[in-house]
Amino acid sequence: MQGLLKVSRAIDALNQRIGGIADWLIFLSVLIAAGNATMRYLLDYSTNGLLEVQWYLFGGAVFLGASYTLKLNEHVRVDIVYSHLPERARLIVDAVGLLVFLIPAMAFFAWLSWPVFARAFESGEMSSNYGGLPQWPILLMLPLGFALLSLQGLSELIKRIAALRHEAYVDTHYEKPLQ
Repeated sequence: MQGLLKVSRAIDALNQRIGGIADWLIFLSVLIAAGNATMRYLLDYSTNGLLEVQWYLFGGAVFLGASYTLKLNEHVRVDIVYSHLPERARLIVDAVGLLVFLIPAMAFFAWLSWPVFARAFESGEMSSNYGGLPQWPILLMLPLGFALLSLQGLSELIKRIAALRHEAYVDTHYEKPLQ
């Protein structure tokens, strides 16, 4: 189990670094949006390329940040019963959900989205908008994001199994969002 926990820590470290990249993508997206709005209103100039860069950066942040969000246990969940369960039951619910739903679904989506990216990359597919950008960079975010989420799901599963075996501690506490 200790070897698997080491793998889990490596996956966590990878997704933490990528989560930091997602933070910067949001920051850059905001800067470009502000710059684009400023140019549009002050200089009466805009380009589809700048709008698409914003979308690419934001889309990349969402796909790259999802795995880090799962690592932090900040993901969206339906909390009808979960918060009322004892700790061990929460670990079991998490493990079953990860094993049966999250990991297979995200791996399947990564597998399905790879050919979409590959075709766009090979063909040099461009946006249909005037001044648009190549499509492959944002399409790469699909298989990459799904693969990273699968890996983080595996890491979370390892930690839950270790916790069930009393070889690690996992905080399963969940607070509903304040909204």
